Amino acid sequence: TTLATHLSVEAERAGHTAALIDLDPQASAARWGDHRKASSPAVIAAPASRLQQWLETAEENGATLVILDTAPNAELASLDAARAASLVLIPCRPSLMDLEAIEPTIDIARLAKVPARVILNAVPPAPCDLGNEARRAIQSYGVQCLPCELGQRVGFTHAYNHGLAVQEFEPNSKSSREVQALYKYIAKEMGV
Repeated sequence: TTLATHLSVEAERAGHTAALIDLDPQASAARWGDHRKASSPAVIAAPASRLQQWLETAEENGATLVILDTAPNAELASLDAARAASLVLIPCRPSLMDLEAIEPTIDIARLAKVPARVILNAVPPAPCDLGNEARRAIQSYGVQCLPCELGQRVGFTHAYNHGLAVQEFEPNSKSSREVQALYKYIAKEMGV
C-alpha cells in the first residue's frame, strides 16, 4: 500500500491521470484516499472479481496509468491482478521472513507471464548492510531487484496519517527523493 499510494501521487505529479485500485480486503489504500483533501489520484476499493470492469471504468474516465494494490499474500486475486498488469512490483523488507515470502508472488508473475521486479522497502539506515545482503539473496530467485530502495523512515507513516504521500508531506526529504527515483526508474522501464 505504501508503494501504491506514493507511486500514484508521483504519477500524477509526472502528468498522468492516475487511478489506484485497491484490491486488498483491508482497503488501506482506500482509507488513505478517504483522508485525502486532494481529489486525485482516484482511489477505488474494488473486489478482485470486478477488476476488469474497474479497469475499463478508469480508462473511460481518462486514467493514463492504473496502479493495483493487492493483498500481501498470494491468492487468486493476485493472479488476476498480475494478468492485468504490465509490471509486477514486489515490495520486500530486507529480512529472511520477507525474502522467503516473496517466492509465491514471483511464481504468480511467472504464471501471468508478466515481468516482476523486487523493490526493497523499509531498509534500515547505514551502516547496516541488510539491503545488499537482501539483494544477493533475491538473485537466487531469478528476478531483478531494483537498484533503488525505500528506507525505513517515519515520514511514510506521518504522510499516510494525513492522507498524503511523502512528496506532499515532506517534499525535500530523503524519503521523497527515494519515491521519485523509484517512479522514474519504473516509468522508464515501462515506457510511460
